[in-house]
Amino acid sequence: MPDRAVLIPLDLDPAAPPPGSAVHTFDGATMGTTWSARVAAGAVAGLHGALQAELDAIVAQMSHWDPDSLLSRYNRAPAGTWVDLPAQFFDVMDYALSAREASGGACDPALGALVGLWGFGPARRYDHAGFYAPDAAAIARAQAQRAAARVELDRTRRRLSQPGGAVLDLSCVAKGYAVDRLALCLESRGLRHYVVEVGGELRGGGVKPDGQPWWVEIEAVPDGAAPQAVVALHGLSVATSGDYRQYFTQDRRRVSHTLDPRTGRPIANGVASVTVLAPTCMAADALSTALTVLGPVDGLAFAARHALAARFLVRRAGELDEIHTPAWKALLQ
Repeated sequence: MPDRAVLIPLDLDPAAPPPGSAVHTFDGATMGTTWSARVAAGAVAGLHGALQAELDAIVAQMSHWDPDSLLSRYNRAPAGTWVDLPAQFFDVMDYALSAREASGGACDPALGALVGLWGFGPARRYDHAGFYAPDAAAIARAQAQRAAARVELDRTRRRLSQPGGAVLDLSCVAKGYAVDRLALCLESRGLRHYVVEVGGELRGGGVKPDGQPWWVEIEAVPDGAAPQAVVALHGLSVATSGDYRQYFTQDRRRVSHTLDPRTGRPIANGVASVTVLAPTCMAADALSTALTVLGPVDGLAFAARHALAARFLVRRAGELDEIHTPAWKALLQ
């Protein structure tokens, strides 16, 4: 593949699919986007329904668009309430709160009020007539409310506190978790050669029937022209956070949907996208957001400390500057 960087995981499992395997393809809709799975196996009867059921359960629990989801009901719960969490919701909150602490608050699952204020939630959308960006006073009020309504996860009893006014939005982690659930659904059935995807975030395992890995192209920034790297998704997940997915223009500046929880405002650090490779897609999803918020200096330092394989694309003087972490470079072939 000329003119392209190629990334291959350092640990390879030589096991091949069973003899006579073929690639079976499944797809559908979820979370306002699409999902797909390609599986190298023999017979796979009933698999589509099982995969869709995994995703439907996550939507029923964690959708901020569905007013009847558990997340929406939590957001409306009275102050002083403790909400019991099913296993999936608990796992996501447990990881999201840990990521918040590890990143110094660069990602926060309780950012829902600010997401709505900036027009990126289910109501009062930035792309609808009559929308206007919040002023400094509104941002300050939302930040003060979020600080006062800090949630607590009871890990022993698997429940989450609603101190009053806490508004969850799990957009930076739930899609990656959904990818992981598809992978675990397959592996629980003894299917270990696959690539699964939700909205462009992917996880792969094993190889295709011909012994080739599952090659995927790293997501590009629309205004970038360089050929994109390809990665062998062999025991790896990949997720990208970018400023080009949802944004509006204000005073000739791009206002991204990625918010900095520390300031209550959209990022303004020049980062166009961050791609992260990790063992789980939930980690890749959350970390790509955290690194985007931390920016090209603090984000690279954080990634180096934690040995994260990440690629930053930074807008500078009308060009895209591509920066790689040492762990990313170690995968290059």
